[in-house]
Amino acid sequence: MAKGTIRLADVAKAAGVSQGTASNVFSRPEVVREEVREHVLETAKQLGYAGPSLTGRLLRAGKVNAIGVAAVEPLAYFFNDPWARALLAAISEICDANGTGLALVSAKDRQTVDWNVKSALVDGFILLCVEGGEKLVQLTRERQLPFIALALNDDDPSVPSISVDNIGGAAAAAMHLAELGHRRFAVLATEFSADHIGPVSIGEIDRAIYSTSRDRALGYWQALAAFGIGREDIPFYETSNDKPSVEAGLDYLFSQPVPPTAILAMSDNIAMLAMAWLNARGLSVPDDVSIIGFDGVPEGNMAEPGLTTVAQPFAEIARRAVQAVLEDAMPTERETIGVTLVVRGSTAAPPA
Repeated sequence: MAKGTIRLADVAKAAGVSQGTASNVFSRPEVVREEVREHVLETAKQLGYAGPSLTGRLLRAGKVNAIGVAAVEPLAYFFNDPWARALLAAISEICDANGTGLALVSAKDRQTVDWNVKSALVDGFILLCVEGGEKLVQLTRERQLPFIALALNDDDPSVPSISVDNIGGAAAAAMHLAELGHRRFAVLATEFSADHIGPVSIGEIDRAIYSTSRDRALGYWQALAAFGIGREDIPFYETSNDKPSVEAGLDYLFSQPVPPTAILAMSDNIAMLAMAWLNARGLSVPDDVSIIGFDGVPEGNMAEPGLTTVAQPFAEIARRAVQAVLEDAMPTERETIGVTLVVRGSTAAPPA
């Protein structure tokens, strides 16, 4: 008999005991007499049987005490993106406190992510829906496991989700800069639609398929309107939240006849990339240009100067998300959590 095909029933037959006794040797050894236990273990060793499948045992029990965190991105996304990294750290801390395992489920390729979601040995999923959220929701629903979506980029009320107050947070950011005296603004935006980088019109923003970016634009517009600054006065450049597209956006904005004195960045990652670009060109932050981000990632506090930002409550988001999955307590409607303006050294009054 080939070792790879050995089953518990084969061990029981070879040892001359019932399958129930053989099962107890591996799962409840204290109820089996020592001499019988040793005989069964020695028989299993000779046959090459390593023991019952842990996966099968967990699945039969119905719970594996683990949560999957899923994104339609390469696995490196969880470690390279500041927002994903901060959120994952907060989720990990909650899971550690609960003794709960964590599985990262990630793939850029559609077929791979299908398999990864369908085969993950978890009790439920936390979905990072910055991009490809509808795909993650569909695949997770097919698993019929509890799930909660974070940063969901559409307004589907049937999807259990936790989001932050994007309109209110963006309004607070714009108002802070306007109260400092700035009147020449530009926005480095996250994506409004798939596969587009570059200047974006008011109409394109209104028709955006990604609600997070659209809502932040709406917040900026609402706040600045109170200072007599119209929508048409604020150039938007859509980025992919990465260095090449952010630098292309800055090249565009600072080639205009009247460059901005204040930049509203829709993520801290964009803001920190912009600070590096400006510093490399001899422009001081904040003496020449003020910059404000959105997220509140730890790296912003370590930047030089410290990044003024709109901070998300990562610990509270993580607590609610883990609780929703482990207790199968999905919110019946989209939950929105408030954000906080954190003022540091990257913003100041405009140059005289």
